[in-house]
Parts: sequence; structure tokens; C-alpha cells
Amino acid sequence: MSQDILYEIRDDRFRSLIAGSARLEELYSGCRWAEGPVWFSDLNCLIWSDIPNERMLRWVPDGGVSVFRSPSNYVNGNTRDRQGRLISCEHGGRRVTRTEPDGKITVLADSYQGKRLNSPNDVVVASDGSIWFTDPSYGIKSDYEGHKSEPEQETRNVYRIDAQSGVVEAVVTDFIQPNGLAFTSDEKQLYIADSGSADHDVPRHIRAFDVIDGKKLANSRYFCSIDNGIPDGFRFDTSGNLWSSAADGVHCFAPDGTLLGKIKVPQTVSNVTFGGQKKNRLFITATQSLYSIYTATNGAQYP
Repeated sequence: MSQDILYEIRDDRFRSLIAGSARLEELYSGCRWAEGPVWFSDLNCLIWSDIPNERMLRWVPDGGVSVFRSPSNYVNGNTRDRQGRLISCEHGGRRVTRTEPDGKITVLADSYQGKRLNSPNDVVVASDGSIWFTDPSYGIKSDYEGHKSEPEQETRNVYRIDAQSGVVEAVVTDFIQPNGLAFTSDEKQLYIADSGSADHDVPRHIRAFDVIDGKKLANSRYFCSIDNGIPDGFRFDTSGNLWSSAADGVHCFAPDGTLLGKIKVPQTVSNVTFGGQKKNRLFITATQSLYSIYTATNGAQYP
């Protein structure tokens, strides 16, 4: 794939973020819907979800791909907490779980106000250990990515799990379908995607919120829209640029919301994460495949 085909440059600032000789690499194909990539720097591997096949896969540089967990209970989004433990969103169990070092699975949240969650989708962990996750209804709409069920929650919310008490609180309740989310590096803002346009005539946008005292969200505002497909998972780089999934690839937005450019991917992208030894390798889950491409910037994620 030539550079002209691989990249779509909308703003000259994008040129400083891409590596001219880098190429899009397909690392694996054979998923039904790839999602939830998370990089383990200490183990030098990437783990991601293949939701309909009810499994999680692991990719190791020069070591190929193996099955990490099967059955996975239809795990979707993944991240790591500040102790390096795997945090996962299960469609099948309608819960958020933590995988302990010995492999035991601990349930962190499966209900709110006495009613079952919908189907937790994506998750991030703040520096105080609190866990923030989105809860759209995708995993209970059919038996393809979970178990078809009627929702018990009246709305599709974003939640926070307190690190000390384990109490689950709804922090946003007005999304159509909340999806990907990520903190800025200073954790003063939380960005959340609304993918409700997949089913409704609503904007395809990402919203920004101010984080108040590490516990609440305020000052909801529009950040950007996806012009092809819907916003799903996304990550920030160290300069505050946002790299988002889209139908035609990965869209990169400046901190001011300007679309800088796109990395064109031949399949619909679901999620991204930065990894590799220098966190300058962008891993991309896209429908059936796992891709990667080196960039000229570095991911702002942890650990």
C-alpha cells in the first residue's frame, strides 16, 4: 500500500505524527469482530477480544498468535489497572471483571441500583484506581455478541467504580449508546464516544467532560464527529491528539478537534491502542483482523 493510499492528510500537522516509511501490517486474520486491544509492556504482548467467537487472543512479537482465554464470556473492552491486572468488560456476564495474577476472576460490577447492567463495553482506570466504564446495550440485542435479553436499566450509562469502597455510581446518563472512552494525560478531562448513530439518526460524535474531584463529570461539550462510520474505541498520544476508530480507518484529531488525517484500513476499525517498547506502535482491531503501524508519536496510556 503506497503512502498516498495509506494516509489521508487533512492538515499539515498530521505529517509530523506519521512515519513516512511505516506500513500497515496485518498481524492476524480470522476473527468475527475483533475488539478491546490492550498492550502488556512487561510481558511484551498484546491481548484482544474476538467477541462472537467468545475468545481472547494473544499476539507476541516473533511468536505469533495463541488463544489467551476461551470461552471468554463474550469479553469486549479491556485495559489494565495500576497494578497491571487485566480489567475486562463482559457482554455475556453483563459485568466488569478483574483477572488476578493467579488467573482467578473477580467481579467488580454487575448491577446498578439493584438491576443488572446492560453489557459493559469499554473501560479505563484512573490513577486513583477508580474504574470508569460504558454500558450500552449491544451485547443483549442478539445472541451474536452475548445473550439476547431485555435491558433492566432505563438508560445506557457511564459508570465509575470507587477503588476503595467498590461502590458503582452513574456519572453520565444521557447517551444513546456510550462506547469508547479515554482520559487525557492529566486526567482533567474524560472523552466518551456515542455510537448511537449505528441505530438512530443522531450525531456520530465524541464528547468531552471535565473531571471534578476525580469522581464526577461536568461541562459536557462536543469535541468531534466521525465522517465515515461511527466512533468506537480511541486513545490519546502524548501531545493530546485523539486517535479514533472509524469505518474507513483510524482518524486523528488535534486537541482543538480538527481532523488532522486518517490512516486508511481495509476493514471497519473497532478500537486502537498504543504499544511496543516505545509505545509508538499503533495496534488496530478491525472486523476480522489485528493490524499495526508505527507512528512518529507515542501513546499516552499506562501502565
